[in-house]
Amino acid sequence: MKKIIDLKDKIDYSELEYAANVIKSGGLVLFPTETVYGLGANGLDENAVKKIYVAKGRNFNNPINLLVSDMNMIKAVAKNISPLEYKLMEAFFPGPFTIILNKKEIVPDIVTANMPYVGVRMPSGIIAKKLVEYAGAPVAAPSANISGKISGTSFQDIFEDFKDKVDCAIDGGNSEIGIESTIVKVIDEIPHILRPGSITEEQIKQFSNVVLNDYEDENSVNVNHSNHYTPNSNCVLVYSDDNEKMVEKIKEIAKDYSKPCILASHENSNCYANNLVIDFGSKANLNEIAKNIFSSLRKVDSFHPDIIIIEGMKKSGIGIAIMNRLMKACNGNCVGI
Repeated sequence: MKKIIDLKDKIDYSELEYAANVIKSGGLVLFPTETVYGLGANGLDENAVKKIYVAKGRNFNNPINLLVSDMNMIKAVAKNISPLEYKLMEAFFPGPFTIILNKKEIVPDIVTANMPYVGVRMPSGIIAKKLVEYAGAPVAAPSANISGKISGTSFQDIFEDFKDKVDCAIDGGNSEIGIESTIVKVIDEIPHILRPGSITEEQIKQFSNVVLNDYEDENSVNVNHSNHYTPNSNCVLVYSDDNEKMVEKIKEIAKDYSKPCILASHENSNCYANNLVIDFGSKANLNEIAKNIFSSLRKVDSFHPDIIIIEGMKKSGIGIAIMNRLMKACNGNCVGI
C-alpha cells in the first residue's frame, strides 16, 4: 500500500489526481462509488485489468464493467448504439445503471471475457466520477470484495482484504445506495434486466412497453450463476406476506440451533427474545435496508453464528434487488410460507 486518501469530509478532490496517476500507470485503486466500493484499474490496459482478477480471486470468465465519465468515453469503447440505448443512458446516467453495449476493439478481451459486449456505467458518486475524469480513460471496476463474498459499502468493510493488493485506497465514507447497479441489455429493442438494482423495472418501462427479467431465468445465458454475497456462516431466508407467520417461522427455526443470529427489520427486531438480532432498517424505507444490507451481513457474520436467519420482504421496487441479493447470500436456501 503506497497511499491512503481520506475524503470522507472533504470537498477538495485534488488528491484524486494521485489516484488517477496510479490508474494511468497500471496500478490498482480501491475507491467508493454511490453503489458499493470498487476495485479499479485502467480498463484499456490488459495487464492492469488482470491484476483485478488476481486481487479478487475472480474467474476470468466473469466480465468486468467499465466506469466512464462522459458520452465521448462511451463512444470510444462502444459501437452501433441504438436509439433506445441512448434514451436509457440519457435517463439513468449518471447513476446506478449499467448498460451492455457492443464493444469496440479498443476494449481488451480480458475485460469482456472474450464476449463482443461491454458493460458501461457512468457513476453519480462524485469521487468515482472525478477519478475517472482525472484518469482520462474508462476504469474497469468490479465491486471490491473477494469473489463470492459480501460486497463492501464502507472503507472498513473491505480495506483489510485489499490493503496488500492495491497501490492506493480512498476512504469516502459509506456508500449512498448500498447495492450494485441495475444491469440492462437491449436485445431486439427490448430491455432485458440482467441484475436488479435501485433503477427499477417500472422506471425502465417508461421507455419500453416490454421489459424482461432475465435474472429470474436460471437457464438464461445472460445470468451469472456464480455465488455472490455469501457469508461464511450458513444462511436461510424466510418470507411470508403474513408478517406474524414469518416471525413465528423464524422463531421455530432458531430453536434448532445453539447460536442463531437473526437479521430483522426494525419493526420486528424486538420479536425475537433471547436471540442475537441485527436490525437492518425499516420495512417502510426499503432504501434504508438496501443501504444497510451488505454491512449488516458482514456484521452478523462476525459473530460466527451456526445459522443466520434473514427476514425477507415484499418483491416490489428496490425490494426486488434486495431479495435478489439475500437469495444469493443464502445460496437459494429460502423458506416461503
